[in-house]
Amino acid sequence: MLLKNARILVIDDDTDVLIAIRLLLKLKAKEVVIEKNPNNIHSLVKADRFDLVILDMNFKSLINTGNEGIFWLNKIKSIDPNLQVILITAYGDIDLAIRSLKEGASDFIVKPWKNEKLLYAVEEVIKSKVKDQSKKWNPKVEGTEIIGESVAIEEIFIKIQKVAPTDANVLILGENGTGKDLMANAIHEASNRKNGPFVKVDIGSLTESLFESELFGYKKGAFTDAKEDRKGRFEIAQGGTLFLDEISNISLQQQSRLLSVLQNRQITPLGSNVPIPIDIRLICATNAELSELADEEKFRKDLIYRINTVELEVPSLRHRENDVLLLTNHFVEIYSEKYSKSKITIDDSFISKIKKYRFPGNVRELQYVIERAVIMADSATLYETDLVFSPIEKYLEKETDDTLNLDEVEKNTILKVLEKNKGNITKSAKELGITRTSLYRRLEKYGIQ
Repeated sequence: MLLKNARILVIDDDTDVLIAIRLLLKLKAKEVVIEKNPNNIHSLVKADRFDLVILDMNFKSLINTGNEGIFWLNKIKSIDPNLQVILITAYGDIDLAIRSLKEGASDFIVKPWKNEKLLYAVEEVIKSKVKDQSKKWNPKVEGTEIIGESVAIEEIFIKIQKVAPTDANVLILGENGTGKDLMANAIHEASNRKNGPFVKVDIGSLTESLFESELFGYKKGAFTDAKEDRKGRFEIAQGGTLFLDEISNISLQQQSRLLSVLQNRQITPLGSNVPIPIDIRLICATNAELSELADEEKFRKDLIYRINTVELEVPSLRHRENDVLLLTNHFVEIYSEKYSKSKITIDDSFISKIKKYRFPGNVRELQYVIERAVIMADSATLYETDLVFSPIEKYLEKETDDTLNLDEVEKNTILKVLEKNKGNITKSAKELGITRTSLYRRLEKYGIQ
């Protein structure tokens, strides 16, 4: 979560303090709620989902010991133990500061504060909340963890946490190799259907003749080779999750058949006239941009709306720079164990070379090159010479200052489109051919306010 998405509650009996903090934070945060009476804390925290509380330590008391602040801090923690609290007081007693931190406060600010210091404290607490959430929810999928601490991947984690408990259909967007299948499996594992089956179908590879029999099943004698009844993937996924990968590659005729099934929530196997009700959670994935799917000559808009209750865009590895070394260390550990190698270390030259590469094949390519490096290494240390990039992908180094900077080109393009559309995010995203989520992420990346 970024500060711009945070909801903050400020509690202080001094109106001037409330107004000052609200003016400071309202342009940075999603919402700032102010309250003078601490007796309203219970109803406010119960009724709304706040990300942070800024709490005064002294309220109309003859003795300003900070005990009131500790009392109300404990009240907040009893209602929501995970709610972050910054305590603020005019009395810079170090013992009181230590006590408040032991009681569960996230930070302690002394009045009068410097705006920069207060903003920094708020931003750090919000960041720590995201990290705590990502550590608490780090699902294992087929023996592989989803690794990441970058803002881009943490935002995906939080979205999955929100959407997983529902039965909403999900469309996962992202380049090849970004891990869309891992995300789909993660949604299933975090859902109420986790004890049911997770069935994956590479739907784009199905021919017209195989499409219906594979998805909907068939009865014995339905066609020449149908020697026995066979369930389709929809029926196999009953009570669980059906994951249709590469959904953008199916024909208009296949789209029409799929739409009918999703609308009616039932299938009819080939060779049968008896419909079978289906109870599945649908997740689809594609490497195509949503704007490409909106071309009705290639894809039905009514099907897009049906499969796209919620969309998740998995960021490319180029937008997850902080995660590259995490993933590298992770894969080195996995393949060292797999191939019975002694503990392998990584030389600085190896790290330097890997940081310069843009990984057009994303996480899948990184996994491939690390596996190869571990297998072919002549020693217990990986050097620059051990790092050979995939010949499948075009070698792309990150741009240096004396070459054409693609990031700068992208930033300038975004600025021009935003100016043209007078800051309208929806119109700008549509013109750029990306999702609103992608545009917000780029605005954050380039510091565009």
